[in-house]
Amino acid sequence: MVLTQRSNARRPTLEDVARWSGVSKSTVSRVVNGELKVSAEAAVRVREAISALGYVPNQAARQLVTRRTGAVAVVASQPENRLFLDPYFDCLLRGIRGELARHGAQALLLFLDEPDDHARVADYLGGGHVDGAILFSLRPGDRLPEMVDRLGLPAVFGGRPLLHDGAPAHGQAYVDGDNRGGARQAVRHLVDLGRERIATVAGPYDQENSAADRLAGYRDILLDTAPHLVERADYTRQGGADAMAALIDRHPDLDAVFVASDLMASGALQVLRERGRRVPEDVAVVGFDDLVAISESTHPPLTTVHQDVGGMGRLMARLLFGRTEQGTREGDTSEAPAVVVPTRLVVRESA
Repeated sequence: MVLTQRSNARRPTLEDVARWSGVSKSTVSRVVNGELKVSAEAAVRVREAISALGYVPNQAARQLVTRRTGAVAVVASQPENRLFLDPYFDCLLRGIRGELARHGAQALLLFLDEPDDHARVADYLGGGHVDGAILFSLRPGDRLPEMVDRLGLPAVFGGRPLLHDGAPAHGQAYVDGDNRGGARQAVRHLVDLGRERIATVAGPYDQENSAADRLAGYRDILLDTAPHLVERADYTRQGGADAMAALIDRHPDLDAVFVASDLMASGALQVLRERGRRVPEDVAVVGFDDLVAISESTHPPLTTVHQDVGGMGRLMARLLFGRTEQGTREGDTSEAPAVVVPTRLVVRESA
C-alpha cells in the first residue's frame, strides 16, 4: 500500500521549490543549473528546499536550457585490449573519470583502432551527444584535432598534438608531462653512476610526442650516441623484452639502459635475467612513468622517472570544464591552455 501511494505521489516541481524557499522560479533555475549570479543566502535557501522536498531536476528540460548533455567523450587512439592491460592508461582513465564525476559528468569511452573509426568518432562528436572531448595517444598528423576544432567542440588533449611533419598543432589545449626533461634526468643519473655504454629502448615512431621527446632527452645527454644503442619498441612488456634482446645481441658489453616506459622496462628486466646479466651490477636500468603497480614489484625495484599520471588525467578534465564554460561566453579570446607537468627521478635498486 505504501508503494502505491509513493508511485502516485506528485513529483515536486520547480514552482514548489520556489514557493518553499521564497524566491523566484528563475532564481531556482539558476541555482539548479550552477549559474553564479545568485546571492549566497538565496542559494542556501534553494538547496534546503531541494533537499526537503526531494526535488529532482528534469534532465531533458535542463538540457534544453543549458545546452549541456552531462557527458564527455574520452577518445583513445589505442586498441581496446591494450588500453585495459596497460597500467598507465588505467591510472590516466581513473584520474579523468574521478574528476568528471566530481563535476557531475559521465565519461563515454571511444576507441580509434580501425581505419573507419575516425569517421565514426567524428560523426558522434559532431552529433551533439557530448559537451566536450578528452583525447589522448593520438599519432602525429591525426585528423581529430582539426575535426574537433572545426566542430567547435571544447577539447583537451593528453600530450601535445602534432602535425604530420612533427610540428606542434597550434591553438589546442593540452596536458603533457615533461618527457624530455625527465629523460635527461634519467640518463644523467646513469652517467653520474659511471656507466659508459648506455643504450635506450625508445617508443615507437608513430606514437604521440612522448616517444620523440624521451628519445631527444636521451640524446641531449649523450650527444654522440651510436645508432646501434637505440632500439624502438611499442610501449608493451613484450616490446620491451624484444628490444632488450636485440640490444644485447648487437652490443653485449652495454652497461646501462634507459627504457622509455615502466611496462617496457619490466620486459627488459626479464630478458636481462634470462641472459645472466645482474641488475644493477652488470646493467643498470631506468624506466619512465613510476607506475607503482610495476616499479615497486619488479626484481629489483625499478629506478624510474615519476610523473603524476592520475593527476594529469584530473587536470585534463578540469581544463575541459574551463573550456566548456569559456565556450558559453561570447567574444572570449583567451588562448588555449597548455600545461607541462614536471617530472622527477625516483631512485630504487635497479640503478
